[in-house]
Amino acid sequence: MARVLSAAVQGIEGYPIQVEVDVSNGLPSFEIVGLPDPAVRESRERVRAALRNSGLEFPARRITVNLAPADLRKEGPSFDLPIAVGLLAASGQIPGGRLNGTALVGELSLDGSLRPVHGLLTMALGLARAGAIGLVVPTSSRAEAACAGLIAVGSAGHLSEVVEWLRGLKPNLDHNLDQITGQNSDQNSDHSPEPGVNHGHGLDLAQVRGQAAAKRALEVAAAGGHNLLMVGPPGSGKTMLARRLPAILPDFSPDEALESSQIHSVAGLLPAGTGLLKTRPFRAPHHGVSAAALIGGGSYPRPGEVSLAHRGVLFLDEIPEFRRDAIESLRGPLEDGRVAVTRTGRSFQFPSRFLLVAGMNPCPCGYQGDPERICRCPPREVERYYGRVSGPVLDRIDLHILVPAVRYEQVSSEATEEPSAAVRARVQAARELQRRRFAYPEVPPSTGPGGSPVHCNAEMGPDELKEFCRLSTECRRLMESAFRRLGLSLRAHDRILKVARTVADLEGSEEIRVPHLSEAIQYRVLDRQG
Repeated sequence: MARVLSAAVQGIEGYPIQVEVDVSNGLPSFEIVGLPDPAVRESRERVRAALRNSGLEFPARRITVNLAPADLRKEGPSFDLPIAVGLLAASGQIPGGRLNGTALVGELSLDGSLRPVHGLLTMALGLARAGAIGLVVPTSSRAEAACAGLIAVGSAGHLSEVVEWLRGLKPNLDHNLDQITGQNSDQNSDHSPEPGVNHGHGLDLAQVRGQAAAKRALEVAAAGGHNLLMVGPPGSGKTMLARRLPAILPDFSPDEALESSQIHSVAGLLPAGTGLLKTRPFRAPHHGVSAAALIGGGSYPRPGEVSLAHRGVLFLDEIPEFRRDAIESLRGPLEDGRVAVTRTGRSFQFPSRFLLVAGMNPCPCGYQGDPERICRCPPREVERYYGRVSGPVLDRIDLHILVPAVRYEQVSSEATEEPSAAVRARVQAARELQRRRFAYPEVPPSTGPGGSPVHCNAEMGPDELKEFCRLSTECRRLMESAFRRLGLSLRAHDRILKVARTVADLEGSEEIRVPHLSEAIQYRVLDRQG
């Protein structure tokens, strides 16, 4: 019998798995137990062919493989490598001494070469927490696994390389696993999490002609992490503006980069050969997306679009065309910054702290209020169109702005538009003020409504609003007038205060003044129009 350490993913958490292999006398058979899914059960054929094509003996005996703990669902081909090594150790073809504390993860091709698997970053973090001291992965996945920074990572391109290392014929795997002595290794310091420079996917605000008011709203949204709804006719630039929002967002911090990369690793969307994401994610799902695909779920729960957009941007173009249940499912993530998916016996938590940008037309045809084109939409159709997005969802969007059609003078103008770098510098300065405001040196950091640390003004809870959004007598009169005339809800009232705090931060002001509050109120276009 042999035991080999491996790992599995549940939700977005990594867990250590003991692969127990027993080779005994009896009729030849190969059984895998421990709640394996079809991909795990099929590893029997992959392992059999990989051993033979690597010049190794496949034992023609009774083979039982147990994946412990047995009550945890196992899925995916990541157990191919540990099962193959466990078979070799149990049949006496390799010594098992070097397997103590070292985990193996990887899919086997029929010729014995190793293929990458999803979720290696999450697995490495889970193994490090469990006290593992080493991890062997496919060569193409080493950078991803090494970003955990807490565990020695070696890589191999073929099963025969791992066998040679276990037999002592190969001195090491990528110059570090040979030095494992029972302590966590620091050999991966060159792969420790380092945030990349945010280049906004190569798009720049200077490419958008005109729309100064919309660009200002984009700057406020980026500075405070506020959700944004743009209402305008077709071709006014809503999509162009939304796609350039990541270019003005602040650079990833190490913790944010690790969080977001972990989710993309589980979803199999992390770019091959890279460790951490370098730019903030931008997700733009089609309006036919289901509620499960948007917020996450499924038979084997997986993160949805709101989690893939964590610490980035979720763009819903033409939001009234999305399914009603999909739009309504955004209520929880917008409020709490996380998604809870419950299945029989287990509950999964997916982070979803994203910046929502939505776009819509002013009417079904798109030309209501356009001075050049005639809108022929009946009032009832316009009312039904706006009614596709419920009041509670609109209430959770901080900024509502109009994006009018661009005039020819703006298109033909040779004036230079402000580049994203200049806007991002102001956003960074405002975010730095917020970072100092919410990170107290002597007490635990402030936490938002969902219990997570407050990173920006949009995440403030009632205590932070009371502390940092105090209004002068003149501001209170203005707020009272707006509250009564616009029929604001309490949630809309609080979101106006948060936006006003962000506008003040952009000016470097410690106090919220009347101009700051006035600008925040005028961003509630749909409340003004009823």
